[in-house]
Amino acid sequence: MKKVSAVFYVSTAILSLLVLAGVAAPKTLESVTGSLQGMITDKFGWYYLIVVTAFVFVCLYLLVSPIGRIKLGKQEDKPEFSRPTWLAMLFSAGMGIGLVFWGAAEPISHYAISSPTGETGTDQAIRNSMRFTFFHWGVHAWAIYGIVALVLAYFTFRKGERGLISATLRPLIGRHADGPIGKAVDVIAVIATVIGVATTLGFGAVQINGGLSFLYGVPTTIWVQFAIVAVFTVLFILSALSGLGKGIKILSNANMVLAFALFILMFVFGPTLFTLNLFTDTIGTYLQNLLNMSFRISPLDEENRSWINGWTIFYWAWWIAWSPFVGIFIARVSKGRTIREFVVFVLLIPSLIGFLWFSTFGGSAILLEHEGIAKISALATEESLFGVFENYPMGTVLSIIAMLLVGTFFITSADSGTFVLGMMTTNGSQNPSNSVKVVWGIFLAAIALVLLYSGGLQALQNTMIIAALPFSVIMTLMTISLIKSLSKEAKELGMTQVPVKKQKKKVETPA
Repeated sequence: MKKVSAVFYVSTAILSLLVLAGVAAPKTLESVTGSLQGMITDKFGWYYLIVVTAFVFVCLYLLVSPIGRIKLGKQEDKPEFSRPTWLAMLFSAGMGIGLVFWGAAEPISHYAISSPTGETGTDQAIRNSMRFTFFHWGVHAWAIYGIVALVLAYFTFRKGERGLISATLRPLIGRHADGPIGKAVDVIAVIATVIGVATTLGFGAVQINGGLSFLYGVPTTIWVQFAIVAVFTVLFILSALSGLGKGIKILSNANMVLAFALFILMFVFGPTLFTLNLFTDTIGTYLQNLLNMSFRISPLDEENRSWINGWTIFYWAWWIAWSPFVGIFIARVSKGRTIREFVVFVLLIPSLIGFLWFSTFGGSAILLEHEGIAKISALATEESLFGVFENYPMGTVLSIIAMLLVGTFFITSADSGTFVLGMMTTNGSQNPSNSVKVVWGIFLAAIALVLLYSGGLQALQNTMIIAALPFSVIMTLMTISLIKSLSKEAKELGMTQVPVKKQKKKVETPA
């Protein structure tokens, strides 16, 4: 494998140790990750809330600032992909399996099992459930992705830097970006990426297993999940070998077609009017309570604090752990866009699509339980969506489409992940070699299997939160670096908004 960097060897060594530990002592790995996860959520919950909200403010500032006119590339650069394909690619990479896995499971959990406010089963619980679901999947999530992608696209395509996380810190650390400090930054980014993507692949395997179990009685076991991961590993490696313009592009468009078909069928056959009313009402309460939710840490209420740790902090960590992967991928496909266009398409439009998705699937699940038709909350998390489909027309068809969608999202996420990891470990190459991508494909599958083997969903969540903490610090430095560089360029381009004092007219008196 030529052109691999030292980052490749250090990262694979560390990840190999994790795989060996998971195989040799799964219970110990589960115990250690659980303890670390508990410590991080208790001690650093406030930090996660503040830093993620700061990313939202930075994105919104760039949206309305004159700086938004700056292009991610040279002035003559044109976008490589059409807007629909671009949106499909960033959405598939950014949310993917998570939307299908949590589409019904999260709202029903907040409504019937564990409410963010302690109130379950009531009309108010429905409102609270949807509001916090929107919060977890809305602008905060996409701001995390957007910041990393924006920083990388700006420094790579406008400033001519290599496509590495370390290169974006040059305005802050200078020549150290190319030395040991820069390499350490890239290693942290690689490990966070592998764990973030592997966790999502684990969720995908568990849900496909859940669907097969619900529909056909296939047992829910680790061995079935191993088989699912093995099959899809072969498929996504084949896709990765076909290149960015073929495999990922085709699959991303297929994802959007399947997702749209599933959404439309559920919207039409489900409680359409209730969905529309719920979407509209929740948009209002989401915007009205956005600041309050952004900083809600409940220092005096242990039950609410536990809920925040288990949901909000978990999500912020998930998005952060995924952000180097999604950020590099989105940056790679966003060349030629302006910063303003980038923020609209990466922050606002995907959030709205997600809101519609959760209103449709989550709203349908809640209404079934609220009216006493079905006990969706009694089902396993991975079976919730299939339990919803069972109570509406064409339920089996919907379930099959959902499993196909999880499968194509699985392949797209892993395919994109191998591409991005290849870039990160070959000195920022825009077209990493197939051999490097195959190695990373095998590592992604191995880590997913180890995490499932050592503790299932809980081990996946624990490891995610641990991996996210160091990278959140790097993200903060990246944001400062971007602001510093953009401010300098804005002055050079005359974009600074300095009010001009009006000159008083001199009135000449006649001689």
